[in-house]
Amino acid sequence: MFTAGILTISDRVSQSLAADASGPALSALLNSSNPQRFSVMKTAVVSDEISEIQKVIMNWCDTIPPVDLLLTTGGTGFGVRDVTPEAVSPLFTKTSQGLVIAMLNNTLKITPLAALSRPVAGVRNKTVILTLPGSKKGSCENLSAILDVLEHAVELARGDRMAGEKLHKEISGSNGVYEVPAKSSEGQRGCGHHHHKKHGEGYEVPVVLRPRESTFPTIPISEAFSIIDTHAQQLPEVLVPVSDALIGHVLSKDVVAKENVPAFRASVVDGYAVIASDGTGTFPVISSSTAGQTLPSTLKPSTIARVTTGAPVPPGTTGVVMVEYTTIASLTADSKEEETITIHQKVNDGDNIREIGSDLKLGEMVVEKGTVVTEVGGEIGVLASVGVLEAACIRKPVLGVLSTGNEVVDFNTTAPLPIGKIRDTNKITISVIARQHHFECLDLGVAPDSATELESTLLKALEKIDVLVTTGGVSMGEMDLLKPVLEKGLGAQIHFGRVFLKPGKPTTFATLELNGVKKLIFALPGNPVSATVMFNVFVLPALRKMSGYTNYKNKQVRAKLTHGIKLDSRPEFYRANLTFASGSNNLVSEMYVTGTGKQQSSRMASLKGANCLLVLPPRSDQLSELKEGDVVDALILGGV
Repeated sequence: MFTAGILTISDRVSQSLAADASGPALSALLNSSNPQRFSVMKTAVVSDEISEIQKVIMNWCDTIPPVDLLLTTGGTGFGVRDVTPEAVSPLFTKTSQGLVIAMLNNTLKITPLAALSRPVAGVRNKTVILTLPGSKKGSCENLSAILDVLEHAVELARGDRMAGEKLHKEISGSNGVYEVPAKSSEGQRGCGHHHHKKHGEGYEVPVVLRPRESTFPTIPISEAFSIIDTHAQQLPEVLVPVSDALIGHVLSKDVVAKENVPAFRASVVDGYAVIASDGTGTFPVISSSTAGQTLPSTLKPSTIARVTTGAPVPPGTTGVVMVEYTTIASLTADSKEEETITIHQKVNDGDNIREIGSDLKLGEMVVEKGTVVTEVGGEIGVLASVGVLEAACIRKPVLGVLSTGNEVVDFNTTAPLPIGKIRDTNKITISVIARQHHFECLDLGVAPDSATELESTLLKALEKIDVLVTTGGVSMGEMDLLKPVLEKGLGAQIHFGRVFLKPGKPTTFATLELNGVKKLIFALPGNPVSATVMFNVFVLPALRKMSGYTNYKNKQVRAKLTHGIKLDSRPEFYRANLTFASGSNNLVSEMYVTGTGKQQSSRMASLKGANCLLVLPPRSDQLSELKEGDVVDALILGGV
């Protein structure tokens, strides 16, 4: 479904001197189409001021994601304050006289006064913009005249590579005449040319008709990151038991101690509980206390009690003398116990005693909201120590990985591979990386290059996961069906289909609303290195952001090159190994990076030993290569 925005332009309505009749009427007209193809997401009212009109239009068209269709109503006549065409026209990146002619031809049949209207139409970036009259009747008549072709206009403006071919086929039918879809029996408009097809039908375009160039613009890496950030939203809160299941989660609430730690006065050392004011000398041993025992009897002046580390000290104890500072003076009659002990070193009040709540007091903050629970164990240990059984966390996304291609077979196939077949290394590689970062990852198998099977597999997978990662099927080959299946079969919105980088140029990002829940889809290239690098660069940060991480972006360090590198025409993620040079006292003095050999996107061996990706700039007239000793940015992968 496409998104729409309706901007009412009227001095009187903006000042609450009149009601907005045309805006709601246009919204109702869009919503009543059958099937409904437009959802009105934005509405606004501004005065007849050029700056105000332009501000709203630029905001709706230039922010991510933009609206697909923007309708204005009002300000298109000959009045002194009618400036809508003058405000809108400079904002177009493309104009559309055809839409204007279609609207005027229709409304002139209704009233000659339509000649006094000055509509303009065009495209700004990827948004189709139409200016309609201010009256309810006139605006609806103009929109109705072109409603049946607006879907095509929006698809083309958005860069749908199949839209042009579909339109060409509809225009060039058996009689060479484009037929407007018939209205339904209820009189509502039918805009769904392809919506009654069987799953997968119509995607396998004959090789001679496929585009020779991608219809998706190549966007910079920074824009790709920005688009993904916009859609990778934090997931809801869940309760997770205090166990290894908690690792990798972000706490969504502060956790406070449910009890004092320690809950009793405990000895810090093995030794003897004393009353410090008794000083040195020889004293009778009246009892012993070991860890896990209940509280011993009260200590009286000039007596002592034997205690072990962590054991409760007797009531009345003011200090503990370490066993190293004592000797046995006498034994009991059976020679099995100490009767008296000589203390050679005086202690002060409080020495070697952990007081109640000295580590953590009841109600004290123990772990703050936003803390990431690590595999080191510290956070889990603290939670367990204060009696916390489960913690409120941000839910981590469930990831699904699907490989595609008729040539792909499971990597663990034991039989010799037939000519033309390759082992599926992408799925297991990506799954291992995901699990290393503590994300649940489902193996979705291998889908063949069949639109029907691919569409069915994707739909079933998306019902049980939050983020889908596919590899293969996103380039320009005749069997690269993933983008049209996503867009046409599932109704997903493709936000970008090519990125200016190496490796991974065809990387595609899309979203899909399924049962009211947004799903993220990363369609990565099939080449093993491209898929692995793009997963680290784009997918992992998105997973962390959805999980509530504050610092979700990949970590980078600065390191020196051990050899020269010739730069590519595109920014490059160069596989390398990061090492440390030790200085005095074994402290790290320098970091060095060494490439892993040939960097072809199909060469999986270039990932062997790689623990970082060098973030290299594109080649320019000023800089064509880097030299040994140059300092570069290195994106950390792991194993450092």
